[in-house]
Amino acid sequence: MQKITPFLWFEKEALEAAKLYTSIFNSAPGSGKNSKINNEENYKDTPSGEIQIVTIVLDGQEFILMNAGPTFKFNEAISFIIDCKDQQEVDYFWNKLTSDGGEESQCGWLKDKFGVSWQVIPKQLNELLAKDKSGKVMQAMLKMHKIVIKDLEKAYAGK
Repeated sequence: MQKITPFLWFEKEALEAAKLYTSIFNSAPGSGKNSKINNEENYKDTPSGEIQIVTIVLDGQEFILMNAGPTFKFNEAISFIIDCKDQQEVDYFWNKLTSDGGEESQCGWLKDKFGVSWQVIPKQLNELLAKDKSGKVMQAMLKMHKIVIKDLEKAYAGK
């Protein structure tokens, strides 16, 4: 049983987001195809009006998505990190999550079309940051939108 479950409040796009996220994670390079919509519930007469709750699993992690109106909006104070094994995975998740209205940000951060913030991070970033005492890798990363591993490696090598 999962101890902590992310809960996302959408205005009205919870099911659309659930379908998009499960599709992206199931089609990812090397995916174990273990992302799915587990449950969808609709409640008609609540103090907030009609509410829809969708429970999903993304790569083994459960999330709950809820439609409950425009009361709350997403912001960058909360984000989800996608740990990527290589540039192919970085490119895949970056392209999928920024398409159709998503927005690129700095340092591997982006917002998808629903306004949810994600960090698409290759494992090589943390490995290089840990080894780099000069700060060159950090400086290179701070100039990037999508993280490009070969550019981090060049910065580490001093090129």
